[in-house]
Amino acid sequence: MKNTIKIALILAATLFPLASWACTNILVTKGASATGSTMISYAADSHTLYGELYHWPAAKYKEGAMLQIKEWDTGKPLGEIAQVAETYNVVGNMNEHQLAIGETTYGGRKELVDTTGIMDYGSLIYVTLQRAKTAREAIQVMTDLVAEYGYYSSGESFSIADPNEVWIMEMIGKGGVEKGAVWVAQRIPDGYVSGHANQARITTIDFKDKENFIYAKDVVKFAEKMGYFDGKKEEFSFSDVYAPLDFGGQRFCEARVWAFYNIVNPEEAKQYTDYAMGYADNRMPLYFKANKKLTHRDVQEVMRDHYEGTPMDMTKDAGAGPYGVPYRWRGLTWEVDSVKYCNERAIATQQTGFSFVAEMRSWLPNTVGGILWFGVDDADMSVYMPMYSSITEIPEPVKVGNGDMMTWSWTSAFWMFNWVSNQAYNKYSYMIKDIKVRQKSLEDLFAENVDDADKKALELLEKGEDKAIDFLNAYSNAQAETTLNTWKELGIYLTMKYIDGNIKKEKDGKFIDNGYGLLAFPDQPGYSEEFYRAIVKDNGEVLKVVGDGH
Repeated sequence: MKNTIKIALILAATLFPLASWACTNILVTKGASATGSTMISYAADSHTLYGELYHWPAAKYKEGAMLQIKEWDTGKPLGEIAQVAETYNVVGNMNEHQLAIGETTYGGRKELVDTTGIMDYGSLIYVTLQRAKTAREAIQVMTDLVAEYGYYSSGESFSIADPNEVWIMEMIGKGGVEKGAVWVAQRIPDGYVSGHANQARITTIDFKDKENFIYAKDVVKFAEKMGYFDGKKEEFSFSDVYAPLDFGGQRFCEARVWAFYNIVNPEEAKQYTDYAMGYADNRMPLYFKANKKLTHRDVQEVMRDHYEGTPMDMTKDAGAGPYGVPYRWRGLTWEVDSVKYCNERAIATQQTGFSFVAEMRSWLPNTVGGILWFGVDDADMSVYMPMYSSITEIPEPVKVGNGDMMTWSWTSAFWMFNWVSNQAYNKYSYMIKDIKVRQKSLEDLFAENVDDADKKALELLEKGEDKAIDFLNAYSNAQAETTLNTWKELGIYLTMKYIDGNIKKEKDGKFIDNGYGLLAFPDQPGYSEEFYRAIVKDNGEVLKVVGDGH
């Protein structure tokens, strides 16, 4: 085609397949936040995802330009769609208009997976961020794209938020029976919080409430056609029809939403404990009230949860090992003597590529208002760095192309954080204390100085948007470099302090010598009493000391 310009997505999916089957989203409305901002969080969890900050610069295109779409998880070419005349600047999962989108994949009915369309879930997110300004506009863009070009994914939940509104949209294909998808979007009422984690959560639809519900015209009729539903329209439940719950949907998915609920409103959440564990069917509400208004720091801490203090606390059984590790290596289920058991799947997990807390602030101009608090690797041990959504230069430590899952880079934040966290998995109860000190110090610093950054950017904005963006580029880069250098030093420190199972003595951040210039003899704490008792139970007779022990 003579007038067709084939424009590939800037970030090839083959370089960073987005994790879709193990993600967590938290949603906070204006009335539920301490500052009046809206917030969504997202953990992109995958054993093969490299954590980096994606960027699509704003651009203009000639009439007839085409955009090539590749499947986000595999890089498989799916086809082309018409490019729009103008696209917006996108930093990660937020654009210059403070629109943010996250996702979790719930799969749903297997026969509805559609391989005939062009728009997969990942492309829907990033193409829409380049084209929409508000949450409602994003819903329109996403559903229009699917209707025109077809859907190429299984069931998906999307978090869609702008500075004023927060929505969940759930979508599933038609299995090639018809083109497109069925879907429903529901606005989270102001003052409430919500979440989703790989299980469809929207149930009944108020078909008369056009302000808070948007849905495909055939969302019920298609279910009737397929034999999934034959009741009254008012009884129709999107989740129950298109993604019926099972034990895995509750224990591995809904449980993570319950964990958030339990943190922000434990008294109300306790009635759903058995449901989260897969033992009951009293389904949790889509949204709920928190006991206090939440800050971005509160949401960051939620993203670090491992079910501590709950019946699913992973530090309380033998699987935690001698150092209380709140992780279990995959798979999610295993068998002993023909009995199947499960590993817990908490919000914080070792296989996270990147995570973020997107904060949208309506009282500030868009150039300054949107902040993507961005972290790489395991959220428990990551640091959320402030990346303004208007920046046009991505900091080197999180820039695409600075290393990958097969290429080490000492200037890559992802590799520095992996280095530290993988050390900590071996001696968690000790090392996590050192890590948390540095983590808190950096995040305290960022929380304190972001107000000054806002003020400086606002002053420069009066002199021109370019000046404000130049400043924010430099500011975001400085925070990333500070984080990288701090974590590189931390990696060295942990390697030295915990060498060979010992713990070096230290004072005021320095290792202590013996008074003659050599290392003081290190501490050798061994294991906990509980772990020693487990050893005795397993092999005590063999290990028992006889006589005086000499």
